[in-house]
Amino acid sequence: MAWGLPSSTSLVCFCQKLNRVKQLEESTTETSLQRCLATLDLTLLGVGATVGSGLYVLTGTMAKEMTGPAVLVSFSIAAMASLLAALCYVEFGARVPRTGSAYLFTYVSLGELWAFLIGWNELLGYLIGGASVARASSSYLDAIFSHRIRNFTMAHLGIWQVPFLAQYPDFLAAGVILLASTFVSCGARVSSWLNHVLLAINLLVILFIIILGFVLARPHNWSADEGGFAPFGFSGIMAGAATCFYAFLGFGVIAASSEEAQNPKRAVPMAIIITLGLVAVAYILVSTVLTLIVPWHSLDPDSALADAFYQRGYSWAAFIVAAGAICAMNTVLLSDIFTLPRIVYSMASDGLFFQVFAHVHPRTKVPIVGILVLGVLMAFLALLLDLQTLVQFWSITVLLTFTFVGTSIIVLRFDNSPPASSLGPAIPVGTEQASAPEPGQLRPALRPYLGFLGGCRPGAAVAWALGVLVSSAITLDCVLVFGTSALHLPPWGHTLLLLLSSVVFLLSLLVLWAHQQQHREDAFQVPMVPLTPALSILLNVFLMLQMNYLTWLRLSIWLLIGLMVYFGYGIWHSKENQREMLGLTAIRGGLEEMAQALQPLSQALAQEPGHTEQHASA
Repeated sequence: MAWGLPSSTSLVCFCQKLNRVKQLEESTTETSLQRCLATLDLTLLGVGATVGSGLYVLTGTMAKEMTGPAVLVSFSIAAMASLLAALCYVEFGARVPRTGSAYLFTYVSLGELWAFLIGWNELLGYLIGGASVARASSSYLDAIFSHRIRNFTMAHLGIWQVPFLAQYPDFLAAGVILLASTFVSCGARVSSWLNHVLLAINLLVILFIIILGFVLARPHNWSADEGGFAPFGFSGIMAGAATCFYAFLGFGVIAASSEEAQNPKRAVPMAIIITLGLVAVAYILVSTVLTLIVPWHSLDPDSALADAFYQRGYSWAAFIVAAGAICAMNTVLLSDIFTLPRIVYSMASDGLFFQVFAHVHPRTKVPIVGILVLGVLMAFLALLLDLQTLVQFWSITVLLTFTFVGTSIIVLRFDNSPPASSLGPAIPVGTEQASAPEPGQLRPALRPYLGFLGGCRPGAAVAWALGVLVSSAITLDCVLVFGTSALHLPPWGHTLLLLLSSVVFLLSLLVLWAHQQQHREDAFQVPMVPLTPALSILLNVFLMLQMNYLTWLRLSIWLLIGLMVYFGYGIWHSKENQREMLGLTAIRGGLEEMAQALQPLSQALAQEPGHTEQHASA
């Protein structure tokens, strides 16, 4: 039998399956997890997840190889981009207080396929992040013992010269991950207590670094004699900002833990804003004093902070910094192992990932299978792989996630059927009348001027404008990054494309602004929508384009693997798919009951031919 081409109806149904959104129940506060985290717990969890290898390792690497003293500018740009994304996280965290972070936010707004790909990206991002942090922590701990652990391992197992593999297996890093997984499996309260202790030590060490660093500062290190403030130019600053972006990933753990918060609608927004503010200040101040203590070109990229104090003759301070680095990286590791199983738990609960990961331990109330399996996998990566080349891959997954979250905010704000929550009904912006137009419809005051948009069905113009907005943002960023280099455009062509893409971007913003939005009085909302999420999308894409082609190749391969998992398992086991099947079954059953109820009547009519003939003659 020959296979024919699929019909247009089947293609439409298939596309609807890919874009179906998650329907949340009215009672969004019910959970099988234990609600035990207060605002302080979430804040400390977020700070602990953020201030780690980005501060103690990445700062020195960027200063020496990418930016010079301008590393503080790179951190400032990354912090600004993170702030735009964090505002979107805050609104989602208040409106959808459920475990899942960016995955769930995308699911309730953009659709199932996009949500799975974001969750799939977060899966690899946290695995790479945890493994690399464990290796960095192992290196600092080994340095305290004069590298005896590394020398012993290399002497007995030799040096590996295999691509993508480390020079030697890091048993210490793998052991640290397994130990951290054990603590996390004991429950949210135990891991939160351990996080508080390690974070307190880390914050004291950071304060020590800032104070002693400014005491030892030499402004001459920023002078032209030492290469100047920005020896690698603007391109180096932007490449550094793109690379260090993952250093601000920590506030995602707050959103992912909202289902275990005591009061998620209030605690999650406050914790995210406080975390980002504290972390941005710490990164900028520490990167400032680092290049003021010693010249940027003399830094040791593997242990820059400790080595800087050592070069100035403060070996005792270097020991304190090393101890703080170990505590900081272990708090990040705890946060990664704490967050990752909860994202996978949310995906498994929705049927998009293997159901075994949705199992929650009856006593500790944690997703125990996910913690153990993913902890072992993370330990395996830390044991064997050289993860230095994957740092940019970590950043691009974060940037892609933030881009989808910004897009989701625009979709949710203009949607006339918001996800169910206990926050109360949405009120269109600018009016309290019951007859006001729904979100997604053109504002009444602008209808005389934009009448051609009023003929569209509600939401259609918004959808088209959003698609044009994202496309023009990508085009504008490509022109800015590759216009005079890879594309080899003449000056007039570069200027023309720049103007066209900018005008289209602004026009799509105006079209979005001309439509009604949802307005909630009892929950935080991102200010200046659609401008704020649009700027977040624009900046995130710009930073993503700073990555090299190998990073994009790895991302493409990982996404292809994810698509195989989704189409092989997720699309068929999705809870939304089961909901649709149950609805079709109910409709079919109702039709069958109706047919059975009408069958006696049809039989009675068929058995009375005389009645039919008499009625016809009359």
